[in-house]
Amino acid sequence: MLHQLIVYRSKESEMADFPLHTADSAPEAAQANLKAAEKKMGFLPNIFAKMAEAPTLLEAYMTLDGIYAKTSLSPVEQQAALLAISADNHCAFCVAAHTGGIKQAGADDETVKDLRDRKTPSDAKLAAVTRFARHLNAQRGWAEQAELDAFLEAGFTHQQVLELVIACALKTLSNYTNHLAGTPLNEALKPLAWEAPAS
Repeated sequence: MLHQLIVYRSKESEMADFPLHTADSAPEAAQANLKAAEKKMGFLPNIFAKMAEAPTLLEAYMTLDGIYAKTSLSPVEQQAALLAISADNHCAFCVAAHTGGIKQAGADDETVKDLRDRKTPSDAKLAAVTRFARHLNAQRGWAEQAELDAFLEAGFTHQQVLELVIACALKTLSNYTNHLAGTPLNEALKPLAWEAPAS
């Protein structure tokens, strides 16, 4: 699997001819969502500029992202799961984006570094949520009973087990898009740049 990830990264430049839209150049059905994102964030994330080529994909991601924000997981837990999955999927754009997101949610620098390094955070709750999110992603939903039990024993609920399915779905949408489209980092995200480890 690692070999495949390395091959995909090596082909990024060959696959990077997907348009990087602006709110004006995008298909009409995507323009309102791009303008809303730019207004909310102060810049247009390049992932949205790439997704805009398929307005339904952009709408799906933005809608699901809004739904995920309503889950019973804390904002730091939400971002930790997304960051951990993105790192495991070797998605440099999303690791940078969720590094910013988890910092904004209040995570300390040690936690952020651990997650970017694909290590276990020292906080017990964050350790549990990221471990289970990574397991769920790697197993494509076929969670082992021991992993499920450990997550529940850490104080989480069956509801939150299923809420992490949303995290996996979100990162499938964005990580896969970035792999296909070769999404470049925005200038605002370059200080948070990340490279997948060699092993």
